[in-house]
Amino acid sequence: MPTLAAGRDVQALHRAAAPDFFGWLEHTRAAGACTRPIRLAGTLTAVESGTGRVVEQRHTDELPDRTLYKACGNRRAAQCPDCAWVYAGDAFHVVRCGLTGGKTVPTSVAAHPVVFATFTAPSFGPVHRRHIPRHTCADRRRCDCRPAPCRARSIAGTCPHGQSAACFARHDADDPQLGRPLCLDCYDHDHQVVWNYFSGELWRRTKQAIERHLAALCRRRGIPHVQVSTDSGRVRRVPPVRVSHGKVAEMQRRGAVHFHVLLRLDGVDPDDRDALVPPPAGITVDDLDAAVHAAARQITVVTPPHPDGPQGWQVAWGEQVDVRRIGASDGDVTDGKVAAYLAKYATKSTEITGHCSTRLTPDTVDAYADPEGNHLARLIDACWRLGRPIHHHTSRTVAPAGERQAGLDTTPNAYAGLRRWAHMLGYGGHFLTKARRYSVTFGLLRDTRATYRRAEHDDTADSGDAADTVTVGTLAFVGSGWLTDGDALLANTAAAQRRERRRVGREELAHEAWSGVAA
Repeated sequence: MPTLAAGRDVQALHRAAAPDFFGWLEHTRAAGACTRPIRLAGTLTAVESGTGRVVEQRHTDELPDRTLYKACGNRRAAQCPDCAWVYAGDAFHVVRCGLTGGKTVPTSVAAHPVVFATFTAPSFGPVHRRHIPRHTCADRRRCDCRPAPCRARSIAGTCPHGQSAACFARHDADDPQLGRPLCLDCYDHDHQVVWNYFSGELWRRTKQAIERHLAALCRRRGIPHVQVSTDSGRVRRVPPVRVSHGKVAEMQRRGAVHFHVLLRLDGVDPDDRDALVPPPAGITVDDLDAAVHAAARQITVVTPPHPDGPQGWQVAWGEQVDVRRIGASDGDVTDGKVAAYLAKYATKSTEITGHCSTRLTPDTVDAYADPEGNHLARLIDACWRLGRPIHHHTSRTVAPAGERQAGLDTTPNAYAGLRRWAHMLGYGGHFLTKARRYSVTFGLLRDTRATYRRAEHDDTADSGDAADTVTVGTLAFVGSGWLTDGDALLANTAAAQRRERRRVGREELAHEAWSGVAA
């Protein structure tokens, strides 16, 4: 019986022996390295941009495989490494341009005060951890320091369920026990998935608190508000500073998200609200640092009541709120390192927890959720149970002093989205978000790349009027993935060779440039 590899090789040889092989290879180039490309069928019409005259019309039946291939564009490296590689490159530029400028962002933003803050979730119960009290390694990325015991105790007691409250193991970095609770029954799985679900609201209020803190500081220091005109023609007074952010969510091993946030301090131009100007001289990076810590301590969200939690749950940040300054004297936090760090995590999801699935349905949830199962199974079960339909009326509770509840949905279905995001352990936000004024958009980067590829294609085409035409597609989805494993092998191999040639070419150009400077 032939193996799968042998069958794939036969398919590849059959495709390579076809007369139109090189035409097929060029046709699939746009999705060459994609794991599951999108297959489209329909009509492609070339129209003159000036007159609207139809120059040419083709149907996908005339193309190889009678279909048009398009890369899936999935950002998750576990699903499609090549599309995630492209997404990570775009994420790098989105983050980097907000720090240094470029690509329509003025370079003057490089002088604005910026901090890199990390907001973590609180504890929902003790978990196995890898703790290094003091690093002696030269490079944290290749850290080989000896960790301390996980949870050493002089008196090792037990929890109410009979599990030991101590762990003396020195866990390796890839130990599967990391992030797992010491006692599954003591761990508050409900609170954790609720925290994940409402963490976006917690961040929104935290940023508002940061801006309110800075606005109050401006008033105390005598820095006047700025009068700006609204779209309706009215004039209103606004604080002279505002905070623009770029944020990445990272899933921890225990299944709780934490946020890495770049916070840039900008001023306000009364004549152009969209202009990026420096903040007033009276507000410094020290003030931004203090505002972040003050907001993290202040903000607490009380969620709506639920039959399993009649008083709701408190959603607040954990004790570990780390704030670092970009370009500080220690040299650890530079714009390039931060941009690469955030771009890397923008392509990840729940893989670090050991769980990776698509959206769950009533037919598939039983394969993952178990109230008596392991840590991940209980988290998914908590999402599904708390997100169940609630048919009786639930009254609103009054939040204690110092806690905010206004703005949250208090209807009985306020937790219904937990079922939709059960595969994400309750977190339904995007893993990379930014303020509108922080930097360029992904759409601009995609359009720029498409324009470059179109111009590159026009340069190699014979038709001189290719640049004056616009291609209009009337296409429908017909499937995803390559037709055979052999096609996937050939397309991915050709794409890998093209990437290698581009890499070697860039190195040769850099070498020639350096040789010219040295000469």
